[in-house]
Amino acid sequence: MLDKARESLISCINTFPLISAWGDGKSCAADGNLRELREQNLIAEFHMRYSRKGGIAYHHVANNYIALFSTFIPCGVWEAIAIIEGLIKNKSDVQPNIIHADTQGQSTVVFALAYLLGFKLMPRIRNWKDLKFFRPNKNAKYENIDTLFEDTIKWSLIEIHWQDMMQVVLSISAGKISSSLLLRKLGSYSRRNKLCLAFQELGRVIRTQFLLEYISDVELREIITEETNKAEAYNSLSEWASFGSKFLVASNDDIQMEKAIKYNSILTNSIILQNVVDETNILGQLVNEGHLVRKEDAGFSSPYRTGHIKRYGDYVVDMDKVPKSIGVTRSLVLW
Repeated sequence: MLDKARESLISCINTFPLISAWGDGKSCAADGNLRELREQNLIAEFHMRYSRKGGIAYHHVANNYIALFSTFIPCGVWEAIAIIEGLIKNKSDVQPNIIHADTQGQSTVVFALAYLLGFKLMPRIRNWKDLKFFRPNKNAKYENIDTLFEDTIKWSLIEIHWQDMMQVVLSISAGKISSSLLLRKLGSYSRRNKLCLAFQELGRVIRTQFLLEYISDVELREIITEETNKAEAYNSLSEWASFGSKFLVASNDDIQMEKAIKYNSILTNSIILQNVVDETNILGQLVNEGHLVRKEDAGFSSPYRTGHIKRYGDYVVDMDKVPKSIGVTRSLVLW
C-alpha cells in the first residue's frame, strides 16, 4: 500500500510540464544516508563514514527530482546490492534506464547484472584510476593509453556460463528471485563460484567500456556529478522531513524500519508535489503578466524548497473547504 501511494504521487507529479525543465526522467541516481537506530538493536552497526551507529536509507531519485524508490539496508551491507532492486520495483510512470551512483553503488557484478537487465550503470567512482582496465585480447595495443590496461578478458568463462547468467536475469525479471538476495549470495562466495566469476568477467568488460567513456567525455562527467548531487540534495530533504525523534523508529523490527523509510518517501514526494504546484502557479502568473519564461531558466529551480513549509505548529483541517483543483495548474502553458 505504501508503494502504491508513492507511485500515485509520482504519476501525479509527472503530469506537470514544469518537471520537464529539470529532466526527462530517463535517468536516476541512487544514494544512501545514515538513519540512527536505538543502541540496543541487533541491526544497528557503526558506520565508518558517518562515525555513528544506525542503518542506511537508500533512495533512487530521478533526474527530475522525483523520489522513485526508498528502502532500508544495514550499514555493513555494500549499497550496490540495492541499486538494481529499486529500479525493478519502481512501477511508476517514470521509468529510467540509466542509473548513477557513487563508489558504494557499483561493482563488477552489478555492472554485469545491470547490463543484462537493460540498465546502464554510470557511477561516480572514487579513485577510479586505481581500477584495472581489461584488454579484449593479449595482442590489443593502444597508442596513447596502453599503460592503463593490465589483464585480458577471459571470454571463454563468459561463453560457458552465458546461459546460466541469462536464466538468473530472467528469474529476476519474472520476480522469482530478488536481485539484492542474489548479489548478497554472490558476494559471500565469489572466489569459489563459477557463476559469480562469470558475472565478474562480464562486469569487467562493461566497466572498462564505461571508464574509457568517462575519462574521454567531460560533459558525461558533469552530468554524472549533477545527477548524483540531486540524490544528495534529496537526502537533506528526507532528513528535514523526519522529525520528532532522534532515531528512525522506537521498534527493533526491521519491517517497521522499512515502513518508516517508505512513509518518509511519501511525505517528501508530497512536498515535491506541493512545490511543483506552487512554482507552476507562480510561473503561470508571470506568463500572464507578459514576462518571458524560458524552460532553461526554470531548470535552475528545485522542488526541494522548505522555507515556506510550516513543519512545526498548528495545522487546521477544514473539511468543508474544497481545495483548489490542480487540473487548472497542470494545464498552464509556460513555454
